[in-house]
Amino acid sequence: MPTTLSLFQLNDVHGYLNLHQELFYGPAGPTYRPCGGYARIATLLQQWRQQYPESLLFDGGDTFHGTRPVVDTQGEILVPILNELGVAGMTAHWDFAYGPAQLRQLVDQLNYPLLAANVYDQTSGDLVYAPYQVYEAAGLRVGVIGLACPIVDKTMPAHFGEGLRFTDGTLELPRHVAQLRQAERVDLVVLLSHCGFPQDVALLQAHPGVDVCLSSHTHNRLYEPFRAGDCLVIQSGAHGSFVGRLTLTLEGGRVTAHEHELREVTADLVPDPGLQARIDAALLPYAYLRETVGVTTTGLHRGTAVECPMDDFLLESLRARVPADLYFSNGWRYGAPVPPGPVRLEDLYNMVPMDPEVETVQLTGAEVRQLLEANLESTYSGQPLHQMGGYVKRALGLKAYFKIENPPGSRLQTVYVQGQPLDPARTYTAAFITAQGVPLRFGRERRKTGYQG
Repeated sequence: MPTTLSLFQLNDVHGYLNLHQELFYGPAGPTYRPCGGYARIATLLQQWRQQYPESLLFDGGDTFHGTRPVVDTQGEILVPILNELGVAGMTAHWDFAYGPAQLRQLVDQLNYPLLAANVYDQTSGDLVYAPYQVYEAAGLRVGVIGLACPIVDKTMPAHFGEGLRFTDGTLELPRHVAQLRQAERVDLVVLLSHCGFPQDVALLQAHPGVDVCLSSHTHNRLYEPFRAGDCLVIQSGAHGSFVGRLTLTLEGGRVTAHEHELREVTADLVPDPGLQARIDAALLPYAYLRETVGVTTTGLHRGTAVECPMDDFLLESLRARVPADLYFSNGWRYGAPVPPGPVRLEDLYNMVPMDPEVETVQLTGAEVRQLLEANLESTYSGQPLHQMGGYVKRALGLKAYFKIENPPGSRLQTVYVQGQPLDPARTYTAAFITAQGVPLRFGRERRKTGYQG
């Protein structure tokens, strides 16, 4: 007899507790409308669970970070809210932002597990989290393997992964698929991954045996599943603006049909009253963030890969405070947009909720070129498992012409600093925020400026 099971997906919510603006592209360019918020997500989940009673909800991570209240409480503000949603499991990335010990403390308070088959203790070599879990749903045994974001110990600030080692899942995925199929006798294998869409597709094509991949990290809005071999891959946007649903029909030990929906969490959804009351109470100490502090005539967003208006604004604010030749921020994807109109204090904090101090560093022209080439490779590598970043590093005071399709180390064509050709022998002062802006291996004479980003 055919069996039906629905998988619900949240990913990359980045701490957006309430309704917020989201970016959409229309024929005339960017448009904005309000979306999201956990109380509206709860309402949608209630509706879906009535319609699809045999279901499991998973969170792809980038949950405990991204807005000022969440960062200020090191994720604690979210625990009672998340525990109301009926989540079955999660994995992680920015969730490590407060160090491994704090993430462990957060997870211990959740009523569901964090799954990560690729996070090891550096000293003992032991796995830090369960690699998989088997769930019983719709009369099926569903094996879910977790992969945390592999870049935590490679490109993120050092304290994120202190004492831990992260792998890309190449060795772990086939081993656990075999374990689930042979020893656990599961009917369905699901990969819950925060590796990123290109990385997941590469893994799945190299290592068959997964039926469904719930992908995260790259903020893709997939309006229909992508097929990686026999595996169905979905990803559901970011900021909690969307929830994904994949309803599967299984017969004779295989998926015979599926139906997918990427549902926008629209403002007209009535928020769950109990959960909204809990959120409102939790945010009372942060009412000051709603103060209007300015006006923008340009929409500020991070929806484009090479440069974007949100980081143009951010870097101009650095230039207003700190004299330098060059200004860098990381190519972050997170951060809900700010449409033309009033700007609130929370909008400014949410651009870089860590509130980092602005630093300066001395870079030779040769190092600037190396820095840019390394960033282009981490963004556009032709080998997906070598892609380690978000988008292209944001810069001010610099103009670079490059060819994405070129081999590593040869993408830059011409680079100008302050309107003049980049001089390999000259030393330039660069101002930046976070070690993701200018990694520690580049430059010398790093100095803190006393100004917060």
